[in-house]
Amino acid sequence: MSGFGYRVKDGIATRVAISEALSPGAVDLIWVHLSFGDERAQGWLRDEAHLPDYVVDALTAVETRPRCEAFDEGALLNLRGRAEDDVAGVSGDLLASVRIWAVAGRVFSVTRKTMIAVRAVQKTIEAGGIGDPGDLIAEFAAEITEDLDPQVADLGDQLDDCEQGLDSSRIFELRRTVSRVRVESIGYRRFLQPQRAALEKLATLPASWLQDDDRLHLSAAADRAARMAEELESIRERSALMHEALTDLRAEQIDTRGLIISIVAMVFLPLTFITGLYGMNVPLPYQQAPWMFDAIMAACAVITAGVVIYFVQRHWFSR
Repeated sequence: MSGFGYRVKDGIATRVAISEALSPGAVDLIWVHLSFGDERAQGWLRDEAHLPDYVVDALTAVETRPRCEAFDEGALLNLRGRAEDDVAGVSGDLLASVRIWAVAGRVFSVTRKTMIAVRAVQKTIEAGGIGDPGDLIAEFAAEITEDLDPQVADLGDQLDDCEQGLDSSRIFELRRTVSRVRVESIGYRRFLQPQRAALEKLATLPASWLQDDDRLHLSAAADRAARMAEELESIRERSALMHEALTDLRAEQIDTRGLIISIVAMVFLPLTFITGLYGMNVPLPYQQAPWMFDAIMAACAVITAGVVIYFVQRHWFSR
């Protein structure tokens, strides 16, 4: 079991080992973070932290989704953010989860992946920017949404580049990019929509350890999550339209090539008949005449010119 602990008193944070985090003493905040990888985390939360079984189960569950639940004076919060190694979670999800249990004076958080937001919150608490559980959770929400915002914006920029560079010579490259952007946008939106609802619910909980400024920060994070969810929905719809445009462009490309092949076949069809006819091993009129080869070549040239002129007049080449 790996992790760390912080004890905060008068804005000064002291990092301690997990075994020392719950030591007696007057402090404003105790934060214990665990990297859940085995049953030892469950045992510590149950036996050392004395958390209820339903809280321990929620903190160590394998499958999670963003949510917020109030239990007595505490709140259980589940959020999703990017992992440091950019690897999807164990269930194949695009974002890793952080599970938080907060009560007055104490916060317990659990992750299965090393999240970017956790490192950022550590820097903030060590700099003296966090003094109570409300500050800690608001900082988590702010860091997660702030980290995801440029990722969502980058998906939109990639789609803009695809729309501006739409060209028949780049169909396969564009289709790969559009498909990847669409998959990522769906993966992000899957969690950002309930995450917004979870943050909004937490901001309205009647918890004494949530101050007015904490609620404002949570509401701001919820608003940013809502804006990103709307942007992702727009990206998803634009990706679908872009995919249809690429499919139409590919079909038009195939039709054009088929048309060219048909025109070439129509040009050579009468020529093939004439050359095949005079290539037969049977006597034909004027077959031995010295001028017959020139006559056949001239006839082929006239037929070819006639067929091409016909196609031009019918505008086949412009279709």
